[in-house]
Amino acid sequence: MAVAMDSQEARRRMEEGRLYLPGDEAIMAEQTDCLEKQYNYNATRPHEQERRAALLREMFAQIGENCYIEPPLHANWGGRHVHFGSGVYANFNLTLVDDAHIYVGDCVMFGPNVTVATAGHPIEPGLRRQAMQYNADVRIGSNVWVGAGAVILPGVTIGDDTVIGAGSVVTKDIPAGVVAVGCPCRVLRPIGPQDRETYFRGRKIDVPLE
Repeated sequence: MAVAMDSQEARRRMEEGRLYLPGDEAIMAEQTDCLEKQYNYNATRPHEQERRAALLREMFAQIGENCYIEPPLHANWGGRHVHFGSGVYANFNLTLVDDAHIYVGDCVMFGPNVTVATAGHPIEPGLRRQAMQYNADVRIGSNVWVGAGAVILPGVTIGDDTVIGAGSVVTKDIPAGVVAVGCPCRVLRPIGPQDRETYFRGRKIDVPLE
């Protein structure tokens, strides 16, 4: 038997990370208003940098200075539940499934086609037939590099200074200061002295370090 939920209960369950029905009419109307702003952002032209910055300030829950998101941006709530620090850069096709909150620190880089998802669905078939959903916040620390095509799943925390390899699927928390790769994503090695000497296949670093 299908579960009935009014708007208040659906909203409360959505915010608490409990199972809920996302198709509630009032919730969908609010979400659609957010997506209108996202549509406007994606329709901007390359020279309209000031307009892009102004729209991001309207769209996101929080966004710091010197953030740049290359359109197209895709977000379930147009960034309503996204908190960016300063100096965040995202290449084409960043997808933010922001039904719950996404927290991103300073100086984070997202490669092309990265997905950060806070929403999931039950494994139990009967619940999925009812379109039940749950949400869990995602937290990404400062100075993290997320490689192209990576997918970060609900509830994950990634520590400061970490590198997530291209194409990785991050299903569990990743600590600070490591290189992590794979599907599922696992720690490959810590970031260490060798990374202060070479930057790519033995090429020597020839610029000043902090």
